[in-house]
Amino acid sequence: MYKILILCTLAVASRAEIAEEDDVLVLKKSNFDEALKAHPNLLVEFYAPWCGHCKALAPEYAKAAGSLKAEGSDIRLAKVDATEETELAQEFGVRGYPTIKFFKGGEKQSPKEYSAGRQADDIVSWLKKRTGPAATILADVTLAESLIADSEVVVIGFFKDAESEGAKAFLKAAEAVDDIPFGITSEDALFSKFELSKDGVVLFKKFDEGRNNFDGEMNKENLLSFIKANQLPLVIEFTEQTAPKIFGGDIKSHILMFVPKAASDFQEKMDEFKKAAQNFKGKILFIYIDSDLDDNQRILEFFGLKKEECPAVRLITLEDEMTKYKPDNEALTAENIVSFCMQFLGGKLKAHLMSQDIPEDWDKSPVKVLVGKNFEEVAFDPTKNVFIEFYAPWCGHCKQLAPIWDKLGEKYKDSDNIVVAKMDSTANEIEAVKVHSFPTLKFFPAGDDHKVIDYNGERTLEGFTKFLESGGTDGGAPAGEDEDEEEDDLGDLDDQQDDDDESDGDEAHDEL
Repeated sequence: MYKILILCTLAVASRAEIAEEDDVLVLKKSNFDEALKAHPNLLVEFYAPWCGHCKALAPEYAKAAGSLKAEGSDIRLAKVDATEETELAQEFGVRGYPTIKFFKGGEKQSPKEYSAGRQADDIVSWLKKRTGPAATILADVTLAESLIADSEVVVIGFFKDAESEGAKAFLKAAEAVDDIPFGITSEDALFSKFELSKDGVVLFKKFDEGRNNFDGEMNKENLLSFIKANQLPLVIEFTEQTAPKIFGGDIKSHILMFVPKAASDFQEKMDEFKKAAQNFKGKILFIYIDSDLDDNQRILEFFGLKKEECPAVRLITLEDEMTKYKPDNEALTAENIVSFCMQFLGGKLKAHLMSQDIPEDWDKSPVKVLVGKNFEEVAFDPTKNVFIEFYAPWCGHCKQLAPIWDKLGEKYKDSDNIVVAKMDSTANEIEAVKVHSFPTLKFFPAGDDHKVIDYNGERTLEGFTKFLESGGTDGGAPAGEDEDEEEDDLGDLDDQQDDDDESDGDEAHDEL
């Protein structure tokens, strides 16, 4: 008996060591395993105190934690300062912040990566889908109304026979969607309440038309297409909170309207944009960005825009390669926007490649300054071996490299066949090279075959010299076979929001 009491007391004392902040467990290496034993369903955020995305997530994360705790759920939320608990961060492969992982059933191995939005409702919905049934059984009208009232978007299946093929297809679709709650019912009272005379599926939402009725053959694929087309607003604002929904969704073609929200004609522009959006549900995502916000200036820069050039529209595809398109007609009318989108879907648009004007003194310094307009002439000069740094002005690693690159240029300034150059890839784009991270270093050897070699060696003057003297073999690799380097990702549009002071020089930078 005494032994049991002692063990119980020790267990309680051990659990008591896990501190909480705003209902979120504070974990360290010393109490991580104990937390998994005490809380078999545990969502853990690995964060950095300086990370802008982590700061924005914090109140929503705490709200979700408090909500689950208040309803007596066995799901708990926790956080780990990955800059302090480096062993834990390394163990779970943390490379950017925040990284959020779900540990189910007390298992430490192979946690599930969190994949939904950054608002409290998104977090709670995702967790409940991961721990409970794919769809909640709705036995009465009150339960259904409560589910609808508590959710931004909810999908309810109405089936007279819960074992029908339609109901089975509905549950398969529900299992495939993480970030939306699903309900299912066979009750006549609910059919009557929501005006259904036969089996059907309804998506309820707190925006636009408020409700969408599924109309088609009841199978998983059709249901998922229906949900994808209707789960987001016709027009969605790009913010820290909406970014995961925008980039995590299946629609990879986005049209963006950059417009100052404080402008007197803002609503007029929005009405035109929204009118055009009705034609492209499920095909193109319509997004607007407040061009006056300081946090959005990096995104404007990414598209080669300045505040004074807004309002403006651009289109981007987020497939293997990010490709941007610019309309010929800049007038923001529904007719022009529809025409622009139709041309894009019809494959009739050419990619928009940004370029600065060629500086008058571009070739006066040891390191030559390239822009889109003079790139091919210099890089593919058949008589020259050209070594180019593709950089971003805000990139910390580029700033660290700058003095070394200048010394390299000085070393070869009098060479007859070696050119050292640089190009600001935030303001210049070229067809031959797709830049995904900074700095990117590429070598264009002399000859007529337009060969490109990635540099993978040490970022030192000695390393660069060996590479050039070897003709691009010592430290090089065919383009596309580069190894991981310490670099700043270009990433998705949301990564462009990172504060310079936070990302410069840090290998572990903000990501989504």
